[in-house]
Amino acid sequence: MRTDPRDAGCDETMEMLDVYAELLASGHHPSERFPGLRAHLLACGPCSENLEGLLAAITDEPPSGPSTS
Repeated sequence: MRTDPRDAGCDETMEMLDVYAELLASGHHPSERFPGLRAHLLACGPCSENLEGLLAAITDEPPSGPSTS
């Protein structure tokens, strides 16, 4: 199994998760600005779940599955 060399890792992802979520919630594509975070969110279930929960809190909508645009 190979990891994406762009993968930012859990620590960096958690530091920037609120910014990433805010960009997603406002209709932007944070994966263009933060490709390392996107790579990590695609590979790490717990971090992806944290993003889903944060998005649900920001948008007042229930989580709908992975959203890493």
